Amino acid sequence: MRPPPAPWQHDHVFDEGNVAGERSTRIVVWITALMMVVEVGAGWFYNSMALLADGFHMSSHVIAIGLSAFAYGAARRHAGDLRYAFGTWKIEVLGGFASAVFLLAIVGLMLAGSIERLATPQPIHYREAIVIAVLGLAVNAVCAMLLGTAHHHGAGERHHQHDHHHDLNLKSAYVHVLADAATSVFAIVALVAGWLLGWGWMDPVAGIVGAVVVGFWAKGLIADTSKVLLDREMDDPVVDEIRAAIQAQSRPGREVRIADLHVWRVGKAVYSCAISLVTNDPGLSASQVREWLSQHEEIVHSTIEIHHSPREEVSLETRSGT
Repeated sequence: MRPPPAPWQHDHVFDEGNVAGERSTRIVVWITALMMVVEVGAGWFYNSMALLADGFHMSSHVIAIGLSAFAYGAARRHAGDLRYAFGTWKIEVLGGFASAVFLLAIVGLMLAGSIERLATPQPIHYREAIVIAVLGLAVNAVCAMLLGTAHHHGAGERHHQHDHHHDLNLKSAYVHVLADAATSVFAIVALVAGWLLGWGWMDPVAGIVGAVVVGFWAKGLIADTSKVLLDREMDDPVVDEIRAAIQAQSRPGREVRIADLHVWRVGKAVYSCAISLVTNDPGLSASQVREWLSQHEEIVHSTIEIHHSPREEVSLETRSGT
């Protein structure tokens, strides 16, 4: 039997990926691409600019969701590459960030096109546009179901207390599908109103409303992914838990103080930390500190530095709060 590894022996594959998410994302890319071809072909055949425009809009989602699928594959292929100091999980997060930025660019195009249509109204082929919009909504519903199932499957695999962290790469693909579904709903309402009531202005107004909703989703996704990419994790509950675990070991006669602490995420809900401690206990070792932290399974990598100082000096620093 292979002996257990020593505390200093470990690999840097901190996140196992999301197999269900990767598979669902790839399926959604192909479904969306097929719908794009149908819309562009129908627009060309029926000489409908509305269908052509929606088809090219769909192509932007193919590219964005394709980025998410590519990020999954790249993270998986390079998982064993030692040049990535803390694994390749952030490739997935980077894919989510790029997809969110792309979504924000789509919002700009939607706003520009809608404002232009308000200023210079164009004739709309209502029947063809409504049929394709309904078909697009049905396709988006299927895609949302696939991605939603993968999302809940991934969430069910996380049993630790910090299960509120989601797969941001999968979330970005999901947001793209929801955004397209929302614009389809707005478009159907506007097209029916224009066809039956003659309210042609509803089409560009619906475009503006849809752009605002999509922009709000994109902004939230950019904030979530940026936080991870920039390692802004010091307000996470796990930081307070680390502090509490260290402070619980400090008592009269053996004082332990945190001089420096850095925590960052290396997986969907797992963390690495670097701790610098000051203590008057000459026997305190890094192995003991790791044992204190072992109750928190989400801490998968720790670098511990211990400075031994006289009792009076540690006590003075602790009281002064430095």
